Amino acid sequence: MQNSFYEEKVSQIQKSFKIDEKYERWKNSTLADWNKKTGYREKNYTNSSDFKIKELYTRGDLPENLDEVLGMPGEYPYTRGVYPNMYRGKLWTMRMFSGFGTPEDTNKRLKYLISNGETGLSIAFDMPTLYGYDCDNPRAEGEVGKCGVNVSSLADMERIFDGIDLSKISTSMTINAPAAILTAMYFVLAQKKGVNLDRISGTVQADILKEYIAQKEWMYPPEAHIRLIRDMLVYSTENVPKWNYISVSGYHIREAGSSAVQELAFTLADGFYYIDTGIDAGLDVDKFAPRMSFFFNSSINFFEEIAKFRAARRIWATVLKEKYGAKNPRSMQLKFHTQTSGYTLTWQQPLNNIVRTTIEAMAAVLGGTQSLHTNSYDEAWALPTDEAVKVALRTQQIIAEESGIADVIDPLGGSYYVERLTSEMEEAVYKYLDEIEKMGGILNAVKKGYIQKEIAETSYRKQLRIENMDDIVVGVNKYVEEDEKPINILKIDEIAEKNQVKRLKELKRNRNNEMVSRSLDKLRDAMQDENVNLMPYIMDCVRNYATIEEISNVGREIFGEWKEPKIY
Repeated sequence: MQNSFYEEKVSQIQKSFKIDEKYERWKNSTLADWNKKTGYREKNYTNSSDFKIKELYTRGDLPENLDEVLGMPGEYPYTRGVYPNMYRGKLWTMRMFSGFGTPEDTNKRLKYLISNGETGLSIAFDMPTLYGYDCDNPRAEGEVGKCGVNVSSLADMERIFDGIDLSKISTSMTINAPAAILTAMYFVLAQKKGVNLDRISGTVQADILKEYIAQKEWMYPPEAHIRLIRDMLVYSTENVPKWNYISVSGYHIREAGSSAVQELAFTLADGFYYIDTGIDAGLDVDKFAPRMSFFFNSSINFFEEIAKFRAARRIWATVLKEKYGAKNPRSMQLKFHTQTSGYTLTWQQPLNNIVRTTIEAMAAVLGGTQSLHTNSYDEAWALPTDEAVKVALRTQQIIAEESGIADVIDPLGGSYYVERLTSEMEEAVYKYLDEIEKMGGILNAVKKGYIQKEIAETSYRKQLRIENMDDIVVGVNKYVEEDEKPINILKIDEIAEKNQVKRLKELKRNRNNEMVSRSLDKLRDAMQDENVNLMPYIMDCVRNYATIEEISNVGREIFGEWKEPKIY
């Protein structure tokens, strides 16, 4: 029986390594004698992906085809970076995740960050917005503006970006279930500001598969959301050439408790599904793949994260070229944003989080990220204060300007340890991709609960390791301090919710409600025809100031709802 594509890749990686006789001699003589003399008992060293970590890495840990799998920066398979001169030519984009309270609060924070050197905007939205509900919905009570900015209509987007030139800065929006609506708002906002759509740049997350896997914020069954992604993909490809219509996100998969290899495998599986979606829509892979981007977590195991990022580029390039037949180099270049880990932040001794974030940010840079968000030290407590977010931004700037890390392209390339980890990560990911393919693809794997169960079991094992002191978390299970002093945190005034509700009522009174109803009716009709692209209809609703809930409810009416499978 012939091996599958992914099985063949696993076989090729395994055959590329040979036993290092010098290492085996040293281990069984010099090291063994020393351990016997000193009474040292070897521990079981592993990383989050359960890779066994050797005590020493040597030339034997480099694959025999090293030059082939490494390539050169800016050349296939892009292991060493997607651009020839990397940060020597241009530093990574520095984005601080921003958004809280009212649109005016967020506008003020965005301008504060721009004045302090931020080079790209990143917008977080509150829970009502993420689920497609208006601020006056009973389900929104107490949540308006709490974990991000509240957006109920185009009027709120106008306030967020007041005084900000959309043609001169890129914007990333972390929104998934109602991604098509928020994207439409941004497009219409640009048009109202007199900026042509071919001049705006940015990214919308939109990755709904990871919502079913990890974050659990959806509105409709998977197929309906996939259709909306398809429509954004097609519309953006044809009308908004600088817009990344989807950021395939591993960040939330990792935050849900996955290992590094699971984060990478499941994220790439999602990405390949979206490639299939574009091809099924009749697009040539080289026409739309270049505008796909990725979003990864950078956690605390320094070398594991660097290897993950390098393996990500190599796998994406290989599969796009060999399986999908891509010919455009830009289709094979995996470009990604990184955010330092949220789950490694602790509420105990929160200033320690500055050190954790610095380590994670350095791993992202050494791994070749295109943009980076550094978490603030107080985020285990609340949304960050101005002081904390400035420290987080300064962390990136110090790495960029003072450390020397950005001076050299892929400075860890050729490292015995990093290259072996990169190959092990690649092999383990291919094994997962093969398993998923045999289950009928990532959507079937999600519907069966396979992905969710894999993550849950990994998370459970990690927690046991912390409780058993196998994994040390400083300030949590070791070096604990009693009677810690509280820190100052950002508190969202309840007046924010009242103001938003008041404005929404005024909007509904003053808009042309006949035009709103007419545009919603047209959207309803369009949703019932699978072959119609919904983006122009959603943009028409937005332009008439239909609210996010009014638009979302049309979809709820047509598509219905979805409940995830039981996994235990």
